[in-house]
Amino acid sequence: MRNFPIPIFLIIALLSSGIVVSCGSKKHAQTRSSINNLRYQVDSLRGLLLESKSTNAILKTENRELKKEQQAHLEKDQDLYSLLEDGMEKEYPWTGTQHFDLRKPNFVIIHHTAQNSTEQTIRTFKIAHTKVSAHYIISRNGEIFQVLNDYFRAWHAGIGKWGNVQDLNSSSLGIELDNNGKEPFSDAQIQALLGLLAELKSKYKIPQTNFLGHGDIAPGRKHDPSVLFPWKRLAEHGFGLWYNEDYLLSPPTHFDPLEALRLIGYDISNPRATIRAFKRKFMGEEVDEDLTEKDIQVIYNLYKRYL
Repeated sequence: MRNFPIPIFLIIALLSSGIVVSCGSKKHAQTRSSINNLRYQVDSLRGLLLESKSTNAILKTENRELKKEQQAHLEKDQDLYSLLEDGMEKEYPWTGTQHFDLRKPNFVIIHHTAQNSTEQTIRTFKIAHTKVSAHYIISRNGEIFQVLNDYFRAWHAGIGKWGNVQDLNSSSLGIELDNNGKEPFSDAQIQALLGLLAELKSKYKIPQTNFLGHGDIAPGRKHDPSVLFPWKRLAEHGFGLWYNEDYLLSPPTHFDPLEALRLIGYDISNPRATIRAFKRKFMGEEVDEDLTEKDIQVIYNLYKRYL
């Protein structure tokens, strides 16, 4: 049996899609045909993803033949074999298919690192106990680092909600901006962010309304990016929406601003936190729980734009 290279990132991608060779003893006779099927599917995916080196799982397998085939290519990343077992119901025969999709991002969530340097954030992402990651880091000078393949699920959004979506990690890309949360964002950093967002929006057809901040999806728990983040500038380039400052009207008497925020996408289970999140992003001052007449006009304007 000849060797065939299986890059680490493709093994993970196949795992995500359930394309796994079962390691149960009852399926040993199917090993050769399963490997041929796997080879065909790997070839069909080759070149689709960038290599990711962010996996630290524990290796266990009983399939000696498959292990021998892949061992030369896994090198120090042998811990992946336990992942090959996940997602498989071992009592059922496995046949495989080449018709499937990978995780497609539909949101972008923007964060600030709340740390003092890009190097510190990179180190944080590499420490096992932190349990946090993102897809990109953008330094203060505008240098962009890719941390994780776009198709993989990073741990950046945590517990949050936007509209009916409650697992933002599974449907979003996370971008960390090197910023301690108390300083302005540099022009070089924002320019780099705009370029990256343009690439991601075009590549994945991400809707304009789905460019959000961590504070939007987790009001009360998170407040990044800070009140100093230039959301209006992003909206002018097609990333997120902004209100029409020259056309603010008083809403009808029956207008409910909190319900409007819910329809925009905010979780309103904690109304005070939701109002603060809205004011932090759109008003940039007097970030409190009290809605002024102008606040309500802005919500009304946004409500009409979002819907």
